[in-house]
Amino acid sequence: MISLEELRADVESGAIDTIVVAFTDMQGRLMGKRLHAEFFLDEAVEHGVEGCNYLLALEMEGDPVPGYALASWEQGYGDFRLQPDLATLRRIPWLESTALVLADVLSHDGKDVKPSPRQVLKAQVERAEALGYTPKFGSELEFYLLRETYEEAYAKHYRNLTPSVPYILDYHILASTFDEPFIRQIRNGMHAAGIRVETSKGEAWPGQHEINFRYADAVAMADNHVIYKNGAKEIAHLNGCSITFMAKPDHTWLGSSCHIHSSLWRDGEAAFAGESDVFKHYLAGQIAALKELAIFLAPTINSYKRFAAGSWAPTTLAWGHDNRTCGFRIVGHGPALRTETRIPGGDVNPYLAFAAMLAAGLYGIENGLELPPPLEGNAYESDAERFPHSLREAIAALEEGKIARQALGDEVIDHYLNYARTEQRLFDEVVTCYERERMFERG
Repeated sequence: MISLEELRADVESGAIDTIVVAFTDMQGRLMGKRLHAEFFLDEAVEHGVEGCNYLLALEMEGDPVPGYALASWEQGYGDFRLQPDLATLRRIPWLESTALVLADVLSHDGKDVKPSPRQVLKAQVERAEALGYTPKFGSELEFYLLRETYEEAYAKHYRNLTPSVPYILDYHILASTFDEPFIRQIRNGMHAAGIRVETSKGEAWPGQHEINFRYADAVAMADNHVIYKNGAKEIAHLNGCSITFMAKPDHTWLGSSCHIHSSLWRDGEAAFAGESDVFKHYLAGQIAALKELAIFLAPTINSYKRFAAGSWAPTTLAWGHDNRTCGFRIVGHGPALRTETRIPGGDVNPYLAFAAMLAAGLYGIENGLELPPPLEGNAYESDAERFPHSLREAIAALEEGKIARQALGDEVIDHYLNYARTEQRLFDEVVTCYERERMFERG
């Protein structure tokens, strides 16, 4: 991180001439503008920059979608304000003479645009703080490294791509050495951008990797997550290759997860230590509410393709101690005790996932929910309650539930229901390769 004074010095010396001002859209992508550094210092620091409000009403292809109260043709698709959060200001070492700052999305009267993902998470953090808790989160993103550039992958319709290593490289030092020149650039680049790096390792399928970072306060961790995800793709582009965080890039490959660790702290002390009542209520709340909040953890059609028995991706809402077959794996000891939620995939929007998990945990605390016994053995073969197996089922769970609306508010829930219904509708309208391959000749 750098201070405003350090930025001024870098601009005066010519070390920085470009500032990226960005926020995260519904899909978890960084959106925003590049500003000349002098203009940023003279104008944007105080007044922010403008962005069209349709940026929170788009589907993945960038087309505006009806049904959003926030923005529409009828309202003229006006602007909102992107107000830089200077606590996120940092140099971006892999881009020449560039710094980046994340922004809060505000209306012209200075109020939060509530459906903005960062604002959704901030609202839940404020709920936790009102109860005396500081939420801590850590996210572990897996991805595939592929030899094709993004342009080449596009030309191949993202089919028959070449993993960087042709065999499973889980914890494999020699195999991961083959990719180390690239992985090292990510580790060191993120460290220089103010994101504390812990480890990197090969993962459970050819070309699959994981890089982990130090946990942080909830909003700071989500900020780090989106900067890393965007930056890793930029570094891949600069190296003539590509990476994907898609939850299930190919039906013959294992999916890529985003395991999310969370805990609550009070007065500088770990509130979960010794599997306290706070821990039990928090976990019970997640078990009770995350089916209803599924679209915030598994936001796309593809998200649900990960969930299969024996795939390292959970299918149930069971919990267990150091049990990777469960949706909730309890790890750590003493002050490091925490929940690892294994449900999300690499496609998750961290602000929305953290907000959903926190809302569910606080629901459990506020209502004193009782934690069921831990699951022993193989959760895939248990009778534990299942997480939704499709986006359609997740939409129905949110439509029928009440916990989410009480926690996140009607404005947020209606916004993201429209998002999820749109995702389902667009998929339902497409003729897939699967259909053609089965039916073109033989049907």
